[in-house]
Formats: sequence, C-alpha cells, structure tokens
Amino acid sequence: MKKIVHTDAAPAAIGPYSQAVIKDSTLFISGQLPVDPKTGELVEGIEAQARQSLTNVKAILEEAGSSLEKVVRTGVFMKDLKDFAAMNAVYAEFFAGDFPARSCVQVAALPKDALVEIEVIADL
Repeated sequence: MKKIVHTDAAPAAIGPYSQAVIKDSTLFISGQLPVDPKTGELVEGIEAQARQSLTNVKAILEEAGSSLEKVVRTGVFMKDLKDFAAMNAVYAEFFAGDFPARSCVQVAALPKDALVEIEVIADL
C-alpha cells in the first residue's frame, strides 16, 4: 500500500502526480518548484527560488511526519549551473551536519520557466 501526502502549505501539483507518496517507511517528494503556495506564482531570483523550493519541501516533510534531518537524498535540477554557488548557499541554510546524498544537474528547461526544482527522499 502507498499513502498520498498533500498539504496546502506547498503548491498543488501542476499535473497528474502527487506532492508526495509514502511507501513503507520512505517518503518520496516530487520535484518542488519555487512557487509561493499563497499566490501560485514563482518567486524571483535564484536565491529566492531555491529557498521557496526547499520551504515547500519542508512543508511536505512536516505534513508527512518527517523532517529535513530525515532526508536521505535530494535531487536538484537547475536551468543554469552558473547559479550553483547561490543555490548551494541557500541549500546549506536548510541542511547542516549529516548531509543527504545529492545530485545536481543542469536541464534545458523547467516547468513555469523556473530556475530550480528540488526533489527529496526521506525516512519517516
């Protein structure tokens, strides 16, 4: 069995997918765009976008009963790796100490023309 996770504290899915799914004791969070859930709009600039994406991730983690400390893997998708240092500085505000495994790749485009999208896998 799997359990679907949804919170209004993060933006709703913009397609046929769930914000997150729990399978056994593992939480899989779909890629989070830097959309402010209150306005439905993208925030501006790479730092603000990275922060909003991670804030959305954090809200879903908390809704599922998990936390940033329980994240085991992240995937970061960026429109331009020239923004890596700025994204990484914001990322370090959310993850400290025992860091999760991570991949970070540049992609040709992201939905809504975002600069960054972040997905995570966490323990419950």
